[in-house]
Amino acid sequence: MPFSEDFLDELSRRNDIVDVVSSYVPLTKRSGVNRFGLCPFHGEKTPSFAVNSERQIYHCFGCGKGGNVINFIMEIENLDFRDAVRFLARRAGMEVPEDDQDRDRGRRSRMLELNREAARYFYGQLIAPSGAPAQEYIRRRGIVNMVKPFGMGYAPEGWQNLTDAMTAKGFTRQELVDAGLARVGKSGGLYDYFRGRLMFPVIDVRGSVIGFSGRILSDGEPKYLNSPDTLVYSKSRSLFALNLAKKSKCGYILLAEGNIDVVSLHQAGFDSAVASLGTSLTPDQARLISRYTQQVVIAYDADAAGQKAAQRAIGILQPLDLKIRVLKIPGAKDPDEFIQQNGPTAFKNLIERSDSQALYRLEQAAEGFDLTTDDGRVGYLKAAAKLVASFPGSVEREIYGIRAAEKAGVSKEAFLAEVARARRQAAAAAKKKLDRESSSPLRAVQPQARQLRFENVRSAVAEEGVLNLLCRFPEQFGGLPLTGADFTSPSLGRMYDAVTARIRQGRSVSTAALAEQFSPEEMALLAKILQRDDEIPAAAAEKAMGDYINKIRSERDRASAGDDLRSYAEKLKQTKGYGS
Repeated sequence: MPFSEDFLDELSRRNDIVDVVSSYVPLTKRSGVNRFGLCPFHGEKTPSFAVNSERQIYHCFGCGKGGNVINFIMEIENLDFRDAVRFLARRAGMEVPEDDQDRDRGRRSRMLELNREAARYFYGQLIAPSGAPAQEYIRRRGIVNMVKPFGMGYAPEGWQNLTDAMTAKGFTRQELVDAGLARVGKSGGLYDYFRGRLMFPVIDVRGSVIGFSGRILSDGEPKYLNSPDTLVYSKSRSLFALNLAKKSKCGYILLAEGNIDVVSLHQAGFDSAVASLGTSLTPDQARLISRYTQQVVIAYDADAAGQKAAQRAIGILQPLDLKIRVLKIPGAKDPDEFIQQNGPTAFKNLIERSDSQALYRLEQAAEGFDLTTDDGRVGYLKAAAKLVASFPGSVEREIYGIRAAEKAGVSKEAFLAEVARARRQAAAAAKKKLDRESSSPLRAVQPQARQLRFENVRSAVAEEGVLNLLCRFPEQFGGLPLTGADFTSPSLGRMYDAVTARIRQGRSVSTAALAEQFSPEEMALLAKILQRDDEIPAAAAEKAMGDYINKIRSERDRASAGDDLRSYAEKLKQTKGYGS
């Protein structure tokens, strides 16, 4: 059963969006009803994140995120709609209606309970005699003291050990499958997803077990088996051990490659280590890191794959304005091996001497060139100049420009001139792209979410205009000769129907009440429409609305005529053989 509109309206009134957003994002710049700050959802140096106090919406002109206060909490706290509502209700001291215990809420709670019981089962198997293979592996890796802090366990060999244990506790077959703990076999029976593996519960920052990662104890593949995405778990938005690392006092997050690397680092005293789960670092994971630190040390493996992953991670972390350093691990394949050989103190010294991402990337650029030859030096200088030209600060460009010049054996003046030339080329390319986009305004109005792309842009622009005026002047346009079916964009049509329904009921056009009906991407589109800065004054609204309606009708008639012509041509082709 959905939340009542009255409840959502009251929730929005008690959670002013400026107050809520300000607790996460400093809003320093004011422009009319808008307050601006740096977007928390993508890296930027110039504020493009607008919070509209009048309409109680936010919209980022950079990345396109937007919506109301509920959407903001959903995005920044990684919550679904109902948990975001409950979050805001607690904040405002409101009681959530008792009769609103919907199916997804119950399923989510039940899945978390199942995961917690599964974690207990795996731990019990680890400390039992049957857990001898995992116990031996843990002793060999020297991580015995980390069993309880990480809640480690063991999934024994066998096809139905966990399934039988959990069904005996009252969980259903479907619940096990939905949680990613069991699979359905060809014969229709269930079998355990994790077998013969050292188990690591994935625990979110609130302390809930949301999934699992299993490390094979032999030389088989895959080395790590991770839970599939479920109602409570998304691997691209989760980080292993962040629940522990967020408590660290060291001042940085240590980004490692795998679970065992992380556990070994914590065992050695480096309690800020985390790792992604079965995926390369994602933008969502990077944003999650940025909520807990301003400094990241990348400690990936020393092999080519690890260094390639480090380069990719730099590109994802850099837009978030984080201080990034990259660890070089001499004489060892990974952090764990280095610590085993040299001890924790040596590894700490390694971290303190780690390179900035800029210096690391410069040195990586040199690896593809033979600097003992003229051709090699020229090639390196061009690659390095292009890299240095991308650095935002002039001081940073000069410092690293001097280093690159010294490495290649040329004067700093010559190298910095090459950097200046590279910056001019980049600026010209950016201007050319902007001119290209400006010359194609129809492309510029397309929604950023690909699933919402407009098939008829001309009509969609008019449809957006209708929605903008309808929300601004609901008392003036309560009986328009349109329905959502007249819109070429299904999303805009549904928004129109939802808004007009509220107007007919004598309700305000509250985006909070609409948030449950539409996806986050659709709410972002609606926020963009309501935030349009080319607002038509009230005196001209009626004429503008008439123009918009005429445009929608003319585009519909044009499309209909085109369909008639295509139908006629197809009929001719079939009867006369034309076009064959």
